[in-house]
Amino acid sequence: MTLSRGASLFLLGFGAWTWVIWVTLMVNVANDPRSFSAGSPTGFLVVHWVLAVISLALGTGIAVLGWRGLAAARRRSASAADE
Repeated sequence: MTLSRGASLFLLGFGAWTWVIWVTLMVNVANDPRSFSAGSPTGFLVVHWVLAVISLALGTGIAVLGWRGLAAARRRSASAADE
C-alpha cells in the first residue's frame, strides 16, 4: 500500500498534534493538587500519565508511518522525473 503525499502530511500533522496536546496535559496533571498526596503520586496522576504515554506511543507510530509515506512519495516522484 502506498500513501499519497496529502495522507502522509496528515499523519505527520496528527502525530505532532498528539505530542503537543498530551505533553501539555501531562504538565497540567503534574501541577494539579490532586496528583500528589503526602509527596507520593495518586491514582489520578498515574492513570492520566499512563493514558498520555500510550497516546504518545500511538502518535509517534502514526507520525513514523506518515514520514515513511512521505519519503516513499518523494522517491516515486524522483524516479518518475528520471524517466
